[in-house]
Amino acid sequence: MAALLPAAPATAETTQPGWTGTWATAQHASYDPGTSEVTVRIPVRVSAGGSSVRIRLSNGFTTEPVTIGHATVGRRDGGSDVRKPQRLRFGGKSEVTIPVGEQAASDQVQLTVPARSDLVVSLYFPGRLTHISQHWMGLQTVYWTPDGGGDHASDVDGDAFTRTDSTFPFLTGVDVQGTNAAGAVVALGDSITDGATSTANANRRWPDYLAGRLSACSSTAGVLNEGISGNRITAGVDGNPSALDRLERDVLAQPGARTVVLFEGVNDLSWGGATGDQVIDGMKEIARRVHARGLRLIGATVVPYRGWGDWWTEAKEADRQKVNAFVRDSGGVFDDYADFDKAVRDPDDPTRYAAAFDSGDHLHPNDTGMKAFADAVDLTTLGAARDCPSARVRLTPYRPTLQAGGDGTEITSTVTNTGPKTVTEVGTRLDLPDGWSAEPAGSARTRTLAPGDSATVTWTVTPAADAAWGTHQIGVRTSFLQGGRTRRDSDSVDATVTPAPSGVRAPYLTTATTTEEARYAQNDGQFAIWAGGQDLSGWKDEKAAIYLADAASPSGTVTARVAAQSGSGPSAKAGIAVANDLTAPEKGGYAVLTMSAQYGLEFLTDSDGDGRLDTWAGGGSSYHPAWLKLVRDGSTYTAYAGSDGTAWQQVATATVPSASGTGDAGMVASAVNLNYPGQTTTAVFDSFSSTK
Repeated sequence: MAALLPAAPATAETTQPGWTGTWATAQHASYDPGTSEVTVRIPVRVSAGGSSVRIRLSNGFTTEPVTIGHATVGRRDGGSDVRKPQRLRFGGKSEVTIPVGEQAASDQVQLTVPARSDLVVSLYFPGRLTHISQHWMGLQTVYWTPDGGGDHASDVDGDAFTRTDSTFPFLTGVDVQGTNAAGAVVALGDSITDGATSTANANRRWPDYLAGRLSACSSTAGVLNEGISGNRITAGVDGNPSALDRLERDVLAQPGARTVVLFEGVNDLSWGGATGDQVIDGMKEIARRVHARGLRLIGATVVPYRGWGDWWTEAKEADRQKVNAFVRDSGGVFDDYADFDKAVRDPDDPTRYAAAFDSGDHLHPNDTGMKAFADAVDLTTLGAARDCPSARVRLTPYRPTLQAGGDGTEITSTVTNTGPKTVTEVGTRLDLPDGWSAEPAGSARTRTLAPGDSATVTWTVTPAADAAWGTHQIGVRTSFLQGGRTRRDSDSVDATVTPAPSGVRAPYLTTATTTEEARYAQNDGQFAIWAGGQDLSGWKDEKAAIYLADAASPSGTVTARVAAQSGSGPSAKAGIAVANDLTAPEKGGYAVLTMSAQYGLEFLTDSDGDGRLDTWAGGGSSYHPAWLKLVRDGSTYTAYAGSDGTAWQQVATATVPSASGTGDAGMVASAVNLNYPGQTTTAVFDSFSSTK
């Protein structure tokens, strides 16, 4: 949630003419990293492009000055790699010290920055880094060198950056010159604008989607995301100043700011204790200050939130409706409005999200909901873009599921004319992975599409027979004539290919000890297990396994990646197992390392050779995909886990006295369905190895 005190307003240096903000975030908290001599590498997705760039840094929330000894910026080349990093200077100097509560803007550097591309900003901190001023919900992997790692700001490769987190430290803005952008649009909001529950590392916040729409216009605009989780209009707290308190710093001082989209109020009305009248009064004050600076203000209606904890009541719903009625007809307080409420509400119960847009917590949208917000903004009202495409194309459903070897899945494309004039010669096509096929039910072309009308095409999409299980992107493109000129739009969804039982191939073997029939599948280096089983420890040992005989050497390593796990209850387990004989664990050497569905890691071993897993270590939060590793040294097993296969966390070490000679190694799954009788869990592995 975040911010202690607003940082000082931007200086004349940070607001000089000619710059347009292309990326921004609101600093709002600090922490002590306990580190020295480190470099951080921060990837950002810009909105508008340009021919030169600068960065802005803030030290707004620390108690000590901070020194940046070396800073660079460059085009991202994947992961933490950078293409030709350019040295940044501050007043002609490579080093800059930013006092407490102050900001600094770098000098201009010549760098071609395409719209909607990724830049990487690298900052080296000499000496002890006492505090970091940050924006904590980055939803973006940020890369750090280890403590004492030194200056790697100019590195092309990212090999030195072995630690990661997901907060934005010190960096508060990126600006461009030489752009065709007609100013910047600033999104002032809370956690929904900040991107909560959208897909991390995918730039699927609603301001990101809005930037994508604007990039198709003849003249575009920068889009700046100034969302802070938990933010309110009517009040602030230590760690989260109100929208009014941070308006100057986060909105009015942004370079090239032309239009503000105000999307707040749900926190005020739900848990904040504010009335509808108080929220409206706050909106009016924001409007007065925004208009006094010559900016336009677009109001966004407050989204439904029934089902989000216990915060919803009928009285609060009445206040929400009152605020939304004001936003829709403000009498000139807003220059226009975007009906975010209408975009995502359930038509059968307007107090709730429609299921297609709900992330599952009934307050924050999924990626499709984020897209619906961006679609609800009338680009012509922003005053910051010109000659935008009239028609939009969208795919449904959100996250379709296709089965390997199945008969195909229906996916629908819908083209909607949101403009004031008829468009013609509308054509639609899908972009599919290699080897996939799609058959439309009817024509994929429409001769004319009047304002407000839509044209749909339902496609039966079939994955390639050898398609890898997991996520694949399906895209759609539409082209149409608008004013005699060909225009285009596109969309995409993440489709999941799931396995179907098919058995495994030699040298892999299977074994099961469950009353429910176990099933298996293999797709090159991917494996799937459908397993029941009451437990995988203690008085029961019910599981299914895919394994290699005699693969676990007395001194070796077994590694697997659990890509996904579904079905059954929260204790269901999937992971790796070793034993002298996996078909008869009572022969000794039995150890298992799993990720449970909800209860974290579980490292289980047999301490007395009776075939029962009677020792336990682990815990923490569950995550998928998960890398699991068992390292054996004679009768000693050490368990490790990690999220990326490179950085490993040690879980525990255990002695298994009965381990002798070379044993079996494999992948294992159990539903742990003592309280869920008859259910199965589906575990998918996409990597397995056993090495000496």
